[in-house]
Amino acid sequence: MINKVMQDAMNDQINKELYSSYLYLSMAAYFEDKNLPGFAHWMRIQEAEEREHAMKLYDFLLERGGKVLLKAIDAPKTEWKSALEVAEQVAAHEANVTASIYALYETALKEKDYAVQVMLQWFISEQVEEEKNAGEIVSNLKLIEERGTAVLMLDHRLAKRGGE
Repeated sequence: MINKVMQDAMNDQINKELYSSYLYLSMAAYFEDKNLPGFAHWMRIQEAEEREHAMKLYDFLLERGGKVLLKAIDAPKTEWKSALEVAEQVAAHEANVTASIYALYETALKEKDYAVQVMLQWFISEQVEEEKNAGEIVSNLKLIEERGTAVLMLDHRLAKRGGE
């Protein structure tokens, strides 16, 4: 049975993961509006991964006898100046998610909840990949300095990414 402190912390993380999903869906819509379907595709995959992360926490909490308490999800931003600004926000957001996962892990350590600690190892590894991917997109966009042709080439590359 999971204790209340851990349950509350996990419910907060579920909300953060669902917000991430919502934010990335908003970014996908932005890219669709800008006629960049590859970028939109990349963001839709990101959105689905974040939703999957929320559901992993959701299912784990239920398996441990906890109660899932869903909260309101804040409305995400809907407009950006450029693909670079979106990518930079993704990178910053992923860094915040990593910090949040670390804080959840610290709570599990403090509460001596070994099962949560083990489960969170997957999330910690996943965040390394998430930050790397976002950082690469930011670096690529900075290299091409938002030149239209190069953005389209990157858009085509992102369109080829498969889902998990």
